[in-house]
Amino acid sequence: MLTVVEARVLGCLLEKQRTVPDQYPLTLNALVSACNQSSSRDPIMQLTEYDVETALGSLKTQGLVRLVHPSHGRSVTRYRQVADEAWQLETDAAALVAVLLLRGPQTVAELRTRTERQHAFGSLTEVQEALDALQQRELVRLLERRPGQKEQRWQQLLADEPAVAELPVRPHALGDAGAPARTADARAAGADPQVADELAVRVAELEARVAALEAALADLL
Repeated sequence: MLTVVEARVLGCLLEKQRTVPDQYPLTLNALVSACNQSSSRDPIMQLTEYDVETALGSLKTQGLVRLVHPSHGRSVTRYRQVADEAWQLETDAAALVAVLLLRGPQTVAELRTRTERQHAFGSLTEVQEALDALQQRELVRLLERRPGQKEQRWQQLLADEPAVAELPVRPHALGDAGAPARTADARAAGADPQVADELAVRVAELEARVAALEAALADLL
């Protein structure tokens, strides 16, 4: 079982391999920045170089990360993940694992939206099938519904979850945490439950797209 910090580091390497291939493998500085991003991360962390280096050493020992020594004009050591090889993950499964490691438990609809830059699922059914396959391998599990939620969430079983993931959903929070709360608020106001759920998913998708744009801009800086 990976630690919370190891999960963040590995999730970032999985993500950046697909989203910024020109910058991959990552330098230590780039990896620290990726771990501490304010977008597409839940919870937001403030890891130091020491934290990340310690996690990298442990992940290397576990056969999930490899060092890429300076060569071909590159002057610093870089890091790449080999977890997809160790765990035998295809691109779709690797994308799901990355997002679950980086953002905690999520619904099928949220996962489809948030994996778009890594792997374009054609439908929710494709996401469900990939999750079912991961569940059979005991890499993910389906959680019970939380109060006010219609859709169940999926959780990865590869690492400890941050304690913050168990905190109550805040109605004013942005992103995926806010969507269930908005759904509950709409129901309380007398809105049609199906319409409320559809609106919540659409809002979550729009917020995820904004987060993806922010992350892309951050990668360019």
